[in-house]
Amino acid sequence: MAISFSDLHTEAGLKSLEEFLSGKAYISGDQISKDDVKVFASLSKNPGEGFPNVGRWYETVSSVLASRFPGKPLGVKIFGQAAPTASKPPAEAKKEAAEGDDDDDLDLFGDETEEDKKAAEEREAAVKASTKKKESGKSSVLLDVKPWDDETDMKKLEEAVRNIKMEGLFWGASKLVPVGYGIKKLQIMLTIVDDLVSVDDLIEEHLTAEPANEYIQSCDIVAFNKI
Repeated sequence: MAISFSDLHTEAGLKSLEEFLSGKAYISGDQISKDDVKVFASLSKNPGEGFPNVGRWYETVSSVLASRFPGKPLGVKIFGQAAPTASKPPAEAKKEAAEGDDDDDLDLFGDETEEDKKAAEEREAAVKASTKKKESGKSSVLLDVKPWDDETDMKKLEEAVRNIKMEGLFWGASKLVPVGYGIKKLQIMLTIVDDLVSVDDLIEEHLTAEPANEYIQSCDIVAFNKI
């Protein structure tokens, strides 16, 4: 079933396509399809920075068409429309396509060579990796790390904290803050990659577990902000 959007020459139409393409490499499934070509043919150019998902999709489809039909100035005709290729400006490609209606249509979805398939898979993997990377945010966290008593060696306590290393965890500035009765707590900043590190797990499985719990009695999250 073909997928259609409102007029892509309007901002509302582009916004609709932008939302639809969020987190997607192509319009239908994991490979380029007739839906992609049909929508691509209705766009005269890459819409630009205001529509990052559409722009990423547009460049991917353009690259696939150019690789499958190198040197074809008329683009790929489908559903009575011509999809522009990198070899001609979009307006010129559409004009030449209209003048060449007597030519046989190119079969976009004909047999692919192994080289074509490999190139397409590599492009899809790159798009998915780029999308995942953009979606992976970071957070800045401020922790209170409390010792057992006033006799706890705070220098060793901080060493125990900073010795905890994992992918996506970055320790920052720290200071000792008096809490009363001669006891001080360690207040320390850290930055985490949200998809890789859970602060709750960091506290339960590392900071308050052996061997760090020799010095650390408890930890509290003072501030948690998305970056």
